[in-house]
Amino acid sequence: MRKTKEEPGENQRKYEEKYRKLGKNIAHYRKQARMSQLQLAEAVDISRTHMSNIEASGVTVAVSLELLYKFASVLGVNVKTLLESPNDLE
Repeated sequence: MRKTKEEPGENQRKYEEKYRKLGKNIAHYRKQARMSQLQLAEAVDISRTHMSNIEASGVTVAVSLELLYKFASVLGVNVKTLLESPNDLE
């Protein structure tokens, strides 16, 4: 059975909520580590603007697997923790 071709950006829309949850979790653990966005951005080798966009709830930014592992390592958590629902954090 053939898959139907997805519209451009459809994949992005499919995962928007997951990207927002990831950004919220990164922000949570960054603050817990008492790091600024700039400090975390420098630690994972991205710009502060990119860091801000990842954490922003109104902006959907996909994160590479490599970057996800860098965040987890710097923040001292495992990747699974960053992917969990933010409701699990409270």
